[in-house]
Amino acid sequence: MVFNWISPHDESIRGVGGGMCVACKASKRLCGKPRCPLLVRYHSLLKTVSLVSLHMAGSSPPGFFAGRFGYPKLNIGPLVPPFYGNTALLDHPEEWLNFSIDDIVGFRSQLVRGLHRVNVAEARDGGKLVGRLQELAIAASPSDVELDFMKRPRGNIVFRDNVQPYGPSAPLRRMEAGTLSVHRDLERVWYDGDLRAHDALLWLYTEGVEVSRISRALSAGILGLQAKRKFVPTRWSITAVDDAIGKHLVQKAKGFPLINEFRVYESWKLDNRFMILLVPRSWIYELVEAWYPGSTWNPTGRRIAMFADWEGYRGRTTYAAIGGCYYAARLAIAEALCGEGRQAGALVLREAHPGYILPVGVWNVRENVRRAMREPYREFTDLSGALHYIAERLEISLKQWMGKSRLLRYLQTQRVLEDYPGVGG
Repeated sequence: MVFNWISPHDESIRGVGGGMCVACKASKRLCGKPRCPLLVRYHSLLKTVSLVSLHMAGSSPPGFFAGRFGYPKLNIGPLVPPFYGNTALLDHPEEWLNFSIDDIVGFRSQLVRGLHRVNVAEARDGGKLVGRLQELAIAASPSDVELDFMKRPRGNIVFRDNVQPYGPSAPLRRMEAGTLSVHRDLERVWYDGDLRAHDALLWLYTEGVEVSRISRALSAGILGLQAKRKFVPTRWSITAVDDAIGKHLVQKAKGFPLINEFRVYESWKLDNRFMILLVPRSWIYELVEAWYPGSTWNPTGRRIAMFADWEGYRGRTTYAAIGGCYYAARLAIAEALCGEGRQAGALVLREAHPGYILPVGVWNVRENVRRAMREPYREFTDLSGALHYIAERLEISLKQWMGKSRLLRYLQTQRVLEDYPGVGG
């Protein structure tokens, strides 16, 4: 059995290529993590690879994945476990927050990925196999699938923060699917070739379709004007949907009255600590992440690594350097504000501790912030009281957060009209 190491993170590559893992052998914890991420992934994959040969059958959650390497040519294919049953949980990130890292990696490692090479434009008319893959991508419930591979699926040890892990993969020779129960709303936008992709995904969201389903549909090339439809790499589609829906909700929230107090929300899951500060200001937003030594993206560092991105009232025109997490958190904040019919400035502080040994996807940020915003909040009459509470709940000092957060410095030094009740009303 062959396993590949795939990671975008230089420190991880140096750790493996430089011999750190050989010297450690999962016993010395040289990377600083409480458990060896290689072994967690390896054991999960081992169970699946042993059940897979050149032919496989099972119930897809449904699952669909589009790679990005070689764009505009890329690999698309189904995600299917080697067993039948109710497999919906395996590709339903909205339900994962209460599970452990090991559980989530276990879910995803069971999904075998078939690879079919296409040009992105083949989403418009790519033939029978492409059509069946698109139908599978918008199925409403798990669907029985049979796969034939050109060679036995091989395991990949993948560390990417944008997308969820997945299991072994191999080039696809044939795919047959049983009767599919297609999601009614997704089917409607698929057949509407005059509806722009942006309008389609917003309509789906307002109809209550989950973000993960919308992202999958965009990736599968079923949204947009018929003549312009394309397959979209999965990691791009996730951020594109978070960004588009988030912008729409932010614009809507700007028409609501400001909150009257300072609020602090929190969520602690998967050894990530999220603290969300809402302030009585017109829309302004920042995400600050702090990665402890031994955590996913700071495996061999000796100091806490901190990153931040922000936007003012008019938003931003460049891609956030912090990546997809920025847009996932913004969507969750704007969603909660619109649900309440209020406007606020928002600061998200995230501590990623060493127990977060593997990246499981930006859904972790979206669902943690959503969870925080659903829980009762702490209310304060001024900024100092809110910051004092945050400082007690997080391990990193307020001084360190202040040094990285542009929004915190702005709030402490700038006076705005909202600070003077009754003026300009």
